[in-house]
Amino acid sequence: MKPILLAAAAAVSIATLAPAAQAEGWHRGRGWGPPGHYHHHHGGNGGAVVAGVLGGLALGAVAGSLIAPPPPPPVVYAPPPPVVYAPPPVVYAPPPAYYYAPPPPVAYRW
Repeated sequence: MKPILLAAAAAVSIATLAPAAQAEGWHRGRGWGPPGHYHHHHGGNGGAVVAGVLGGLALGAVAGSLIAPPPPPPVVYAPPPPVVYAPPPVVYAPPPAYYYAPPPPVAYRW
């Protein structure tokens, strides 16, 4: 990973220094020449500034993604165990302690 970052840094530094070295003799004799000549400029360099800012953001995003730690594993929860209810206990009432006497016989009068 370090060789990739070093190569990227070298490429960026070469790309930023090359236009500066080339612009030294721009319009020699007609524009930025010796004293007494007319110095003219054909426009701003806003496009270069925007390109530099966007390029820096892109390089920062790539470098940040390279050195960022991996994301944590996803959290998986086990389902809850099924709810099982025990059947109610069977309770029998104790037999009565005493018995009632049988009813008296019915006497019919005729």
